[in-house]
Formats: sequence, C-alpha cells, structure tokens
Amino acid sequence: MFAGSTVALVTPMGADGRIDYGDLEKLIDFHIGSGTEALVIAGTTGESATLTSDEHIELIERACELAAGRAPIVAGTGSNSTTQTLDLSRAVDQFPVAGFLVVTPYYNKPTQEGLYRHFSLIADAVQQPVILYNVPGRTGIDLSPETTIRLAGHDNIVAIKDATGELDRVGLLREGCGPEFTLLSGDDGTSSEFMLLGGDGCISVTANVAPAQMRALCDAACSGNRDRATQIDAELRALHEALFFESNPIPVKWAVEQLGYAGPGIRLPLTVLAEQHREGLRTAMRSAHIEIG
Repeated sequence: MFAGSTVALVTPMGADGRIDYGDLEKLIDFHIGSGTEALVIAGTTGESATLTSDEHIELIERACELAAGRAPIVAGTGSNSTTQTLDLSRAVDQFPVAGFLVVTPYYNKPTQEGLYRHFSLIADAVQQPVILYNVPGRTGIDLSPETTIRLAGHDNIVAIKDATGELDRVGLLREGCGPEFTLLSGDDGTSSEFMLLGGDGCISVTANVAPAQMRALCDAACSGNRDRATQIDAELRALHEALFFESNPIPVKWAVEQLGYAGPGIRLPLTVLAEQHREGLRTAMRSAHIEIG
C-alpha cells in the first residue's frame, strides 16, 4: 500500500511561526503534480514536536481536505507517551488518512518488550494501518529486527520506515517479515541501495525539494534498474548531504522557502539555516537540476 516515493513533508509557517495553509495547499499541489505517491504529514520533518495537539489534528485534517483523494495522507502521530499517541491517533482516525507513521518512543528508552506492547496497543486501537518508524539517531532507541519481525505478525502493522542506514537489515527484515510487509527507507543517502536490495520505497526528506527526481529514483530502484538508479542517486548525492548540514528540518525548510513554496517560519528550539551553509545548499540544489532564484 505504501510503496514508492513518499515525502516527509515540511509544515509551512510564516515568520511568526503560524502554520500557513495557503502554502500547504501549494506544497501538496506541487508534490502531486511532480509524481510524489504519498505524503507524511506532521512527522519529524513536519516539526511535530512543536505542534500543539489542536494544531496537530487540524494540520492533518486540512491536508486530507487539500489532497482531496489525489494522494494518500499518512499521519505522523507518534510520541514518547503511549497514552498521548493513542489519543492523537484516535482523534485523527476519523479523517480519510491512509495510515499512521508512529515513531519509536524517544528519550525514555523502553525495552524491546515495551516497544512491542506500545506499537501493538496503538495498532489495536485504530482502524487504519500503522507504519513503524525506527530512527535511533534521533530517538536514542533502536527497534531491533527481531522485534520488528514480531510486530509484523500484527494484522494492522503493515510497514516500517527504517532510518538506520544499515543496509544489512533489508534482507533480515524481508526474510523475517515476509513479502507482504512493506520496507521503506528513511535515510535518503542509502535509499537507492535499500530499494535495490529488496526495499519497497522510501519516505524522503530530499523529496521536499526534488520530488520528481526521487520518484524517478524509486521507480528505477524498485524495478531493479541499478544503472538508472545509480545515475539518479549520483545527481542527488550532494543534496542528500546538504539537507543535513544542520539538524533536519532546518536545511530543508530553508530550501523549500527558496523554491517559493513556504515562508521563513521555523519554531524554536530550531533556528533558520546558518548563513555559512546557504551557498553550499544552493549549489547542491543546482547539481540536482533544481531551478532556484
């Protein structure tokens, strides 16, 4: 269901930090027109950690309205509290979302059994399917392949976004989770090889500014066309790296602003991209054949 090119969409904000729904409409239209196959709303790149509960719910509701069935909306609803994650997921389950992206609980470092119970309880409580999200570099906890395989047995857990960059996991997860379980890369720098090794797609930061190129990369890699995938990935290599000059989503929000699809807003404790990184990011965007002013 969730295979192919999915964007981890930024949340556009004005200089005052308020969500700009006019820009959100422009962004959604841009992605649908560029071939993006699904949109994650209110994930890490969407600054979910700084949204109030009301903002979080409204953002997902409005995204569903603006997409109007033209592309699936995946709702980011994870937190480090099982109760809060349940409450938010249930609130959003009333909207026409395609599924939920639920990150491993950060900071409190649960055991693997705690992770299993956390995800199982959430999947039991919602109608739409759950995508596991493992990003230990940000959360401080790793969802092990063994626990992922165990969770894949749940009828309402259908995929994982793996942002470890550890490519040896692809084979382990494919064998253990079975062919119907969707494996998605969450690490742009290794996403091409992830898909060539048997992954089904990616949830991408880079797709915010290079949606057509990321769609082409996913199409090539998922079909096993290594030469074409390698060529596209090489053109995107500098951009993959530049979008992490500072913590995500600092660089990508600045890049989206340069394209004219969002204002300058970003919420503390994140800050606007430092001046010394801007020319390098501009150069990387041009090397990926992205036209900017």
